[in-house]
Amino acid sequence: MVVLERLRADHAAAVLSFERENREWFARSIPDRGDAWFAGFGERHRALLAEQRAGLHHLHVLVDDGRVIGRVNLVDITDGVAELGYRIAEEATGRGIATGAVAEVCRRAAEVYGLSALTAVTTLDNPASRAVLAHNGFAVIGEIDLDGRPGIRYRRRLVPGADPSPEEVRSPAHASGSRSEEGQT
Repeated sequence: MVVLERLRADHAAAVLSFERENREWFARSIPDRGDAWFAGFGERHRALLAEQRAGLHHLHVLVDDGRVIGRVNLVDITDGVAELGYRIAEEATGRGIATGAVAEVCRRAAEVYGLSALTAVTTLDNPASRAVLAHNGFAVIGEIDLDGRPGIRYRRRLVPGADPSPEEVRSPAHASGSRSEEGQT
């Protein structure tokens, strides 16, 4: 049974294993974290937990039979808005795990964390991620460059019954931006 858990210190080894085992898989659709990220993982994990305690992020892992098979994070919280990021192990794809986990994190974002909206980005060549966001009520608000790869920006209001205003929902051809690995957690 897959369980969504808030990130804790004792998840460190399992998260690092998850990231190493799926590094090539993730690099097919998102920018690679780079060797330095893996070399400094322990320090990075401790820093993320401190930032979570400070209310800057809400970080989660998906655990199946003791193994981390995914991460779903809300980062860079400002004025009630956070950026959603997620990654699912290759072995766990195609089973609706990402869609369900994102739905649960959206629920927690509104009901537990008191957020009013979420943003997300994905590359154009990642139809699975685009489908997860669409199934969870995210609206396209523009284009973005993700380390040289074309991508799409999304937004979802969390206030019940509040759809994005017409000016927030635009075709990807009407907006652009730049995004690096910074928002990935």
